[in-house]
Amino acid sequence: MKELIIEALTENLPEVIAFVDEQLEAADCSVKTQMQIDIAVEEIFVNIAKYAYGDETGNVTIKTVLTSSSFEITFIDNGAPYDPLAKPDPDVTLSAEERQIGGLGIFMVKKSMDEVKYQYTDDQNCLTLVKVW
Repeated sequence: MKELIIEALTENLPEVIAFVDEQLEAADCSVKTQMQIDIAVEEIFVNIAKYAYGDETGNVTIKTVLTSSSFEITFIDNGAPYDPLAKPDPDVTLSAEERQIGGLGIFMVKKSMDEVKYQYTDDQNCLTLVKVW
């Protein structure tokens, strides 16, 4: 397991992506899978940075577990409780003008990852993404 604790600011995204990519490249992860993981990581990290702490700032702990066949990444923050999986998926059959705003990013994450889990424990949001290859 590796861990990165970083301030939840959008300008720290490159450091988060580098932390993840270093592990994926060492595991000879395919470019396609790495891109899917990077997009999911960006979506989750940026949402935490923008919304978890309101007008304040706080940290995000990112924990990773890499095996020969999967990558698991957990985002932990002390922001307001928020379960992104509780919201229904957007109706992607509607045009962009007809759809309600929001929810498309987490929908993409759910579709591109093999497992997405959320729990609120000890006053912390914990969102785990798993990608199997």
